[in-house]
Amino acid sequence: MKNKVILISIDGMRSDGMRECGNPYVKELEKMCTYTYTGLSMNPSVTFPCHFSMTHSVTPERHGILTNTYVPQVRPVTGIFEKIKAVGGVSAMFYGWEPLRDIALPSTLKFATYINAYMKESSDTVLTDEALRVLGEDEPDFCFLYMVETDEKGGHDNGWMSEEYLRRISIALDNVKRVIEAFGDKYSIIIMADHGGHDRSHGSTLPEDMTIPLFFYGERFEGGKEIGGLSLLDIAPTIADLMGFEPEKEWEGHSVI
Repeated sequence: MKNKVILISIDGMRSDGMRECGNPYVKELEKMCTYTYTGLSMNPSVTFPCHFSMTHSVTPERHGILTNTYVPQVRPVTGIFEKIKAVGGVSAMFYGWEPLRDIALPSTLKFATYINAYMKESSDTVLTDEALRVLGEDEPDFCFLYMVETDEKGGHDNGWMSEEYLRRISIALDNVKRVIEAFGDKYSIIIMADHGGHDRSHGSTLPEDMTIPLFFYGERFEGGKEIGGLSLLDIAPTIADLMGFEPEKEWEGHSVI
């Protein structure tokens, strides 16, 4: 691989929630990363369709997944996990919401860990611990770390922009900091959200649901550079560009680089 990549998804993290959570590392990320607070989610702004669009660079209208239940694509589009396997790369996935396993086809993952978000006080932190262990011992080419407590325990249980929601974002950002400090010299790192939320829900086309932060860290990204015009569709092409292989012709997004 030309470059190795870590992708971190913080479920339901609104841009204003990231800015207002009180974690001082946000300012550090702004200095170190190319970033946007005006990224665009997908319609419907729901976890599984958004992540499928993120990994396959097509809209829900094209891949056909409109709810949190997986259905086979009528006209399959190759996703990022399949592309990495096809070029000889090794992928790992750490996730706190079981249905998300279906963004990667069987046999495309060499390492995978699932922990139910309600089994531990901070499954996000435990998953990050495990991701750091595997990154250190096995050095996969691509690592996907998904944190769900911002959405489940923060937004749905207590409301978007509530004190508990902001606290869960801060915990997630502490985990981001640990990943960057441990492996930022060896991996390019993308930090993103899939959608936002309002009240105790999401899925609409309201700006609160559709506006997301996207941060890009590594030697190929300029620190302190704020950009616009990005969406979830740009994640997979950017990963392909970083890792040094051609994107799928059907992908609709573009590399940030």
